[in-house]
Amino acid sequence: MDKRAYAFIGYTGQEISYFEIPWDDEIPKPGSVAMTGPAVETDRIRYIRSIRSKAPGDITSVSVEKNILHIEIVPATTRDDFTLTVGDKRFTRKEFQINTRTADDRFARLEEGRVLYRLYTPDARGSRPMILFLHGGGNGGYEGERDNNKHIVTDYGPVNFAEKYPDIYVMAPMAVEARRDMRAFNPNRRFAQSDSFDVPGCGWCREYLGQVCDIIRRMVEENKVDGKRIYVTGMSMGGAGTIRAMSVGADLFAACVPVCPTMTPETFSILSSIRRPVWVTSAYIDHTLYRHKYLVDAVMHMRDNGNSNARLTLFSPEELEKYDIAITPDLPYPRLFGENHASWVPTYSNEYGIMSWLLNQVKE
Repeated sequence: MDKRAYAFIGYTGQEISYFEIPWDDEIPKPGSVAMTGPAVETDRIRYIRSIRSKAPGDITSVSVEKNILHIEIVPATTRDDFTLTVGDKRFTRKEFQINTRTADDRFARLEEGRVLYRLYTPDARGSRPMILFLHGGGNGGYEGERDNNKHIVTDYGPVNFAEKYPDIYVMAPMAVEARRDMRAFNPNRRFAQSDSFDVPGCGWCREYLGQVCDIIRRMVEENKVDGKRIYVTGMSMGGAGTIRAMSVGADLFAACVPVCPTMTPETFSILSSIRRPVWVTSAYIDHTLYRHKYLVDAVMHMRDNGNSNARLTLFSPEELEKYDIAITPDLPYPRLFGENHASWVPTYSNEYGIMSWLLNQVKE
């Protein structure tokens, strides 16, 4: 048996909760098992440990059964490396085969043309609703280097939709991204120049979204997907893609939820003119400081022009803290704004009934 780690998709994305290791020795002594490394040694986790009895990475249970060592932990992210120490033995992240609940066994890996995507198919018979999920920047792949996995395990999103709403289709394509160091990316560039970072044919461009929409149309024709209940949502770059999809697939979507969408002159123009139900969400402030001005202006323009089902929610600090977002005291502003960007967590956790609202919309 290989060394295995078992994960689910939590608020930080893929989180490990349980390890299994082939074991011929006695049960390790109390205190001899520990998880260390960048994944669990942050000021955020140290703060959580100071206010709670347990923090991510802390050991909760150790047992041996049939020559298998079982280790349960407070769920910890896989975004960063870690080392699991058991007595004098050390196991690194790379040594474990990570199995992710629902993502591994219920999301088919599919490819049609250039579109690489994962698809959850419900057991329910007849045509069913669909959520199209568009991932954020940095979670896609590059030409020739797309693994059809990172985009569904990196963030809280499509896997959780499948678990919460098992009667609907969930489609999660992977965008082809231009190579760019996200750490060097300047989110506070001038709004009028913000389209200059778009690379033709990359990200959620109109051409690629058109191919995605064609796949959905085929599924409608095959009576798999209910053509009156198709929804689109995504965060950050995927939030901008959500807005763009409402133009590319204007005939297709019943409603949309763009989350902290990248605002450019193009996406602002599209968002301002949407006539279908739309609920935009973001944090009270995040790493693109001008985002909120254009979100407010666009939603007000929609409402002034007759779209009474255009909504906007800006989550407060207290609402974000409910989900352990930006809870570390005295965060420098760049880190505060960066952590606040995770406004998809309360959105997809159905704060204000946002997801319930989305799934109740029916295209006329």
